[in-house]
Formats: sequence, C-alpha cells, structure tokens
Amino acid sequence: MKSPLAPGIRLLTSFSRDGCYRGFILFLTFLFYTAYHLSRKPISIVKGELHRNCSTVIRPADLNITNNETWCDWSPFDQDNYQTLFGILDNCFLVAYAIGMFFSGIFGERLPLRYYLSFGMMMSGIFTCLFGLGFYLKIHSIYYYAVIQVFNGIMQTTGWPAVVACVGNWFGKGKRGFIMGVWNSHTSVGNILGSLIAGAFVSSAWGMSFIVPGLIIASTGVLCFFFLVEKPEDVNCTTPHRHREQQSSETEPLLQNSSHIDRTAIGAINVEPSEVTVEPSEVTVEPTEAISFCEALSIPGVVEFSLCLLFAKLVSYTFLYWLPLYISNVAHFDAKEAGDMSTLFDVGGIVGGIAAGLVSDYTGGRATTCCFMLIAAAPMLFLYNYIGQRSIGATVGMLLLCGGLVNGPYALITTAVSADLGTHESLRGNSRALSTVTAIIDGTGSVGAAVGPLLAGLISPTGWNNVFYMLISADLLACLFLTRLVYKEAQGWCRRSP
Repeated sequence: MKSPLAPGIRLLTSFSRDGCYRGFILFLTFLFYTAYHLSRKPISIVKGELHRNCSTVIRPADLNITNNETWCDWSPFDQDNYQTLFGILDNCFLVAYAIGMFFSGIFGERLPLRYYLSFGMMMSGIFTCLFGLGFYLKIHSIYYYAVIQVFNGIMQTTGWPAVVACVGNWFGKGKRGFIMGVWNSHTSVGNILGSLIAGAFVSSAWGMSFIVPGLIIASTGVLCFFFLVEKPEDVNCTTPHRHREQQSSETEPLLQNSSHIDRTAIGAINVEPSEVTVEPSEVTVEPTEAISFCEALSIPGVVEFSLCLLFAKLVSYTFLYWLPLYISNVAHFDAKEAGDMSTLFDVGGIVGGIAAGLVSDYTGGRATTCCFMLIAAAPMLFLYNYIGQRSIGATVGMLLLCGGLVNGPYALITTAVSADLGTHESLRGNSRALSTVTAIIDGTGSVGAAVGPLLAGLISPTGWNNVFYMLISADLLACLFLTRLVYKEAQGWCRRSP
C-alpha cells in the first residue's frame, strides 16, 4: 500500500504544468518591470539632496564657504532656477521615453522578446549607474546629466510593450482585469523599493542612490536572458485561446474577441456539441504578420483610451517626480523622510489597481470603471492640497486615497485594456498586434508623463496650489475622452437587463 503524500508534495502536485509555467512567467515579468520602475525613482528622491536649505545643515569646520545658503547644494542645482533644471532632467527622460515608445512596439513585434528585454534592461542599468557616477567623478555639467537621461529614457521603452505582450501571450481574457491588476502592482512596488533604496544612500552619497538600482535592473536583464519563455507553445503548453470557450460563464470585458471557428461554417447555433465536426479547412489560421501603426490606430477604442491615458499619466508622473519635493517643501521633512512618506501614494496605487481590475472584470465596463475613479480623484486631490499636511494621520490617509484613485485607471488602461485592444476581434487572432497597440497607448500616455513634470517645474514657483489645479484639470479631461465608450457600455448593460 502506498504511503500518504506529505502535505507540501500534495500542494505541489495539485498544480498543472501549464499553471506552473504561467505562474513563473507572471512572476518573472513582475520582477522585470519592478526593476524598470525601481531604476526610475531615484531622481525624485535625490532632488531634495541636490538642492537643500543649507542654513539648517551643520558645516564642516575646515570648509571655507562664501554663501551660507547654497554651500551644501550640488552645482548646477545651487541656483534659484533649480526647479527649472530639475524639470529639464525629467523631460529629457520622459520626452525620449514618449518618442521612443511609439517605435518600441514596432521593434518588439519583430524581434525576440527575450533578447529585446535583456538588452533594454542591461543598457538601462548602465545609464542609471552613469548618472550616479557623476557624484564620484565630481561632474557638475547639466548637459552630462541631461544626455544620460535621454539615453536612459530610450532604453526604458523596451520594457512595457514587451512584458505586456508576453503576459498577453500566456493569459486569456476571462480574469484579465484581476490578474493584470495584481500584476501591475509592480509599478508601485518598484516605486516603493526605488524610494527606499535611494533614500538609504541619499544623505551620505547620493551617487549610490543610482548605482544600486542600476545594478539591480542590469542583473534582472541577465535573468531574463536565461529564463524568459515568450509563448506557451515554445514549451508545449496550452495557449489561452484553446480554453476561451470554457470561460463563457464569466463576465466578458468591453472589447470581445471572436471565436477561432466560424460559427456559420458549423451550422445552426443550437446544434448539439456532439454533432459538430469541424474540418481542418474551417479553422481560422492566426495571422503571423505584424500590423502597421495606422492599422493599430483604427482598432475601436485605441484612440480614446490613448488620449485618456495621456492626462491620467500626466497626473501620475507628476506625483512620481515631484511628490517627495512637495512633501519636503510643505511639511518640512528632510529628503529621506519625504521619500519614505511618498511611498504611501504607491501603496494606495497597488490597492487601486487591483480594485479597478476586479470591478471591471465583474461589470465588464473598463471605461466606466476608469471614469468613475477619475471623477472621484479630482476632489480628493483638492482636499489633499488643503488638509493633507495638517497632521501625520491626514497625510497618510490622503496619500493612500489619492494614490488608489489616480493610479487605478492608469494601471487598468496600461494592462487589461491594452491587452483587450491588442487582441480585438478585428485583428482575427493576430497576437503580434499586442506589442504595437500597447506601445501606442503607453506612448501617448508618456507624452502626458513628459508634460506633467515640466508643467510642475514651471508652475511650482507660483505656488503649489496652482500645480494641484493643473492636476485636477488634467484628471477631468481624462474623463472627457472616455464619455463615448462609457455610453456604449451603458447601452450594453441596458440591452442585457430584463
């Protein structure tokens, strides 16, 4: 008689081979994009160290200074235009990222994802380290840091289209909103880890705030080269399309795929399953050619969600790059404390992304879910500016709430919505369109990501209130572009109701 299996072995054997591979790919891609965002965060933490209120800093006894207010600042950020210079650095990265993103999806469809991701992560790690080396090499030229930011922005575009395409290859649509809502927490996890790692070094040697994240993302590039599997069929796993029909009881998302089998070729809709026979010639062959940029734009919903993301990402990235400095200026925290406090915004973003995915899966309304959260975010941003710094409790609560409402729609559009549109029925099963569609949506959003920090740098000298008015306006404009899709979803619900 066989001995009973140990509980741990029973647990391991309960997972299918396909399930193990899917979980492994989900974990790997989560790790990869966590590293991407981890390496982007240091600049926002280091800003408070590059320009400080030097009158409150203890001077070394042997230091001969001529200016009590700027002696501890890092040139060229010791001048009155330091906020403009910070804005230039942000935009060198973000403009390069936005422009490069439109081309990244095209390359991602035509090159092996494993090589593409590995190259991008290793090169991004090199440029991140080069920024930090400026501290040790005593480099004080704004042009050096600006050029590094440009090249780093281009390298960072390799990440998003590739990881979304990879996850889209492995997972079907049934629970895509929830799965990608959980998976997309890598953005916030990366921001949190980046803040904590950069904060650990910022007060002693800010160069290490860049070098350590740079080494981490380069290491994940090596990991990608050795372990990433792009498609299920590469390891003889079942593709998600084969069991899509088994998920028909689940709520369908806004944009549905067509079946791989033409129903008219089978016969009447009410035919018994046992009576159906499908000849090989009746099965639609999946197209293998990558689609063009214009063909991707013509997919219903791509333009609306792209323009919505432009303004949603404007708000999110303004917080990403300027929140620590805002907390430092308004609440009078030092650079490390402000960086640690800013991670609460990303913690709220994790919850918001998962909640948005769950709600959109249950209701089938991607656009409606985004619109509702964007509308709710506008008054919360107003309240945070006015009461958020009155106490620690108010700061914590408002950062969590604003983070969830701001990052929830951003997470949903860049993941589940992009994957839905990239596998739209008009593509007839062409999975190679996913990378281009993702690049168009995120590339358009990245234009907003570039404009937001730039506007914050230009507006902040006139007062932080004006920065928040700009963010609220952008939030409401994001809602405006979704009105047609929200109306269509409402019509669909009305037709289904008895």
